[in-house]
Amino acid sequence: MSIPVVVYVLTGLAAVVVVLTRVRLSRSDRAGGVEVGRGLLNLHTGAGVLALVLWVAFLVAGEDTPLGGSVAGIVAIGLWWIVVAAGLMILVRWLPSRGRHATAGGGDAWSRGPGLSLLAHLGMLAGVAVFTWAYLTSAV
Repeated sequence: MSIPVVVYVLTGLAAVVVVLTRVRLSRSDRAGGVEVGRGLLNLHTGAGVLALVLWVAFLVAGEDTPLGGSVAGIVAIGLWWIVVAAGLMILVRWLPSRGRHATAGGGDAWSRGPGLSLLAHLGMLAGVAVFTWAYLTSAV
């Protein structure tokens, strides 16, 4: 499989992570030990949508167009790293709480426990590392 194909597949998966994180955390019966602040969720979603739009425009635009130039790629990569940082901060809600007023964490089923969040956000970290490598080596 060639590098551009891998980048396109990872781009689609990154879009799914951004959307599912928003959907999963905006429900009233959200999973996790503690509630994630709206600002962090909005940062994750906003940076994710902007990154996706710029990254896809960068991938499909010709090199002689403004969106195909290096500025759009660099901005998109920067936004992807913001999404990764916000996603890893969102994972903190799964850490066990200690103390007198701590509440019990959520269940550990695949759809409600940390498994899906870990897979999504650690996968996003790996995917954005691939995006960065592919950009820096001019593979895309």
